[in-house]
Amino acid sequence: MKKKLGFYSIVLLTINSIIGTGIFLSPGGVVASSGDKALLIYFLAAIFASILAVTFAAAAKYVDKGGASYAYAKAAFGEKIGFYVGITRYIAASIAWGVMGTAVVKTVLSIFKMDSGNLMLVTVGFVILMAVLLGINLLGTRLFTIINNVSTICKVGALVTTILVGIGLVVFTGVNEFSTIKTLTDSTGKALGSQMDMPAYVMAIIAAFYAFTGFESVASGAQDMEEPEKNLPRAIPLAIGIVAAVYIGIVGVAMMINPAAIVSTTEVVALASVFENPIIRAIILGGALVSMFGINVAASFHTPRILEAMALQKQIPDYFSQRTETGFPIRAFFVTIGIAILLPMAFRYDMGNIIVLSSISRFIQFIIVPAAVMIFYFGYQKEDIVSTAKKSFIVDVVTPALALVFTVLLLYKFSWSAQFTITTEDGTVVANIFAIIAMVIGYIVLPLGLMLWQAHRIKSFKLEAN
Repeated sequence: MKKKLGFYSIVLLTINSIIGTGIFLSPGGVVASSGDKALLIYFLAAIFASILAVTFAAAAKYVDKGGASYAYAKAAFGEKIGFYVGITRYIAASIAWGVMGTAVVKTVLSIFKMDSGNLMLVTVGFVILMAVLLGINLLGTRLFTIINNVSTICKVGALVTTILVGIGLVVFTGVNEFSTIKTLTDSTGKALGSQMDMPAYVMAIIAAFYAFTGFESVASGAQDMEEPEKNLPRAIPLAIGIVAAVYIGIVGVAMMINPAAIVSTTEVVALASVFENPIIRAIILGGALVSMFGINVAASFHTPRILEAMALQKQIPDYFSQRTETGFPIRAFFVTIGIAILLPMAFRYDMGNIIVLSSISRFIQFIIVPAAVMIFYFGYQKEDIVSTAKKSFIVDVVTPALALVFTVLLLYKFSWSAQFTITTEDGTVVANIFAIIAMVIGYIVLPLGLMLWQAHRIKSFKLEAN
């Protein structure tokens, strides 16, 4: 690379990778499901995300290769498990990119009063967005760093401005609508959040947690960072702390000013519906656009490098490891673009379905990586790790153990049947064929096919050697 990302650029990249569609689009759903407990839900999601972020940061100090969870799984558990984690992580990241691309295109169409439900318009917009991202990456890391840093500062600035304005309104007008949340009801007439049991808490936490995801991808491009084994463990927790403070602040302000609007709105950018002032709405909409574009820029950096990392480790064809003179993995990028476009198209750009797939598909790595960190600490890894890695029992054993316990608990309490079925207008429950097919292909068919290809390749090499 002509230039590598320094510490502060990594911090901004992490923030940019996290703050995207979730906080602008999903707070209404979280408030609707949890009522006045929404801040608690976001706080619990932030704790869960922080524990996982520290765990991923701990893994980064032991393994300085690109690929993030793929590299950690391969170093700890060997070729086969590493290969499976790499492929499934790549599919998850591609789905996530599809979610973010869909969001930014639909938001632009909505702002310009165009039909955001028109499949042709969304598809054309998607292709244009991908072409712009390709151009940015082709021009090299220096331009990417500038755009990443500027978009991150702008999106955080928009959110912080909204928080300050909201606090100002509450302080100077004396109007605080937080207590009115208890008067809001759902479709059955029950007060929001009044009937929450453990599965309901889990579903709400996962919905809020979606707004925190993205930190797990930052180390995918470790080879393009300065001293990743030192900078990543410091940058990731710092970024998570900043994001958590911003999220809790913005949701709290929305609930104090106009909780009814954020629950009932049909606007794409739900957060904008809270404010009647056109200037504040414009700031939020502008921040949302910059945020969504910025996180797509970050995804265009992370996701292809997972495929490239596997090619560099000789687990998929070398074809995908080719880079341009500016250090851009162009072949991996084009394959990733194809997946990121085709998956949302298969779901007819239904944000609900692809968000669920994106969230759940990450949990494989949330089990593997904590286990890998504990293996690194006790020295049972099968491959060499960074010899200068500084070990810590609290960070490398206690924290990953908590991450593992929380992940298993969430998966156990998660309502799986609800995510793979659809309730029709007449109340009939039918299977969500698109969601089921996508999971089967992404987590069984594709990994199995590539494993068979790899086994055939190894067998061919042995025959040639003999």
